[in-house]
Amino acid sequence: MSGGLYGVTTNRTYRRAGFGAEVRRGSRPAIVVVDLTRGFTEDSYPTGADLSEVVAATTRLIEAARPVEVPVIFTAIAYTEAEASGDAVAWLRKAPGMRALVEGSEAVAIDPRLPMRPGHDQLVVKKGASAFFGTSLAATLTGLGRDTVVVCGATTSGCVRATVVDAVQSGFPVLVPRACVGDRAEGPADAALFDIQAKYGDVVTLEDAVGYIGSVPAPAAPDAARRSHRRGDST
Repeated sequence: MSGGLYGVTTNRTYRRAGFGAEVRRGSRPAIVVVDLTRGFTEDSYPTGADLSEVVAATTRLIEAARPVEVPVIFTAIAYTEAEASGDAVAWLRKAPGMRALVEGSEAVAIDPRLPMRPGHDQLVVKKGASAFFGTSLAATLTGLGRDTVVVCGATTSGCVRATVVDAVQSGFPVLVPRACVGDRAEGPADAALFDIQAKYGDVVTLEDAVGYIGSVPAPAAPDAARRSHRRGDST
């Protein structure tokens, strides 16, 4: 019998501490695609790795969202020339390889294999790991009436984990489809997924996530909604 990533003793300790309960799934989810830009999804960039499988899995999830009009929000890390070359961003002193992620460069472009719809899907530009830190993402999700966040993207141990932590701290239950997140190395990714599953969200299969997204009721057509209002069916 498998003891999981860290063994039976660790699993028993976490269960005793009361971690690992399932999250509540709402009926109005949003998909947040974290930093699947070319600088992270292509191994030709120093910051990147070949995340072709993650891109393909995320594409499948996005395509399931379109018929039921589940919002898809993309994020990208991008620095101005001054930020990239200076010392104002403390993170870049720790991770100088990310100085290549300059506004307007190919490195910060959303991976072209993803079915992003410019002018329809929102793009959040960020400077830190979490998609919530210093951005309007929480307000956007609230404004859209969303009650659950499905997080995809890269890297699992960095920006994905940080985004998941801030999502649940902002009041949103979180799902993370394992196939839709990727990293540069397996060890850090596995550790991050273990931590997410224990404390912050549910790590699920792609099939589970696709089924959940596809089960969301499609919004009523505008004409039908107006007719319902005239009949007095809505308040």
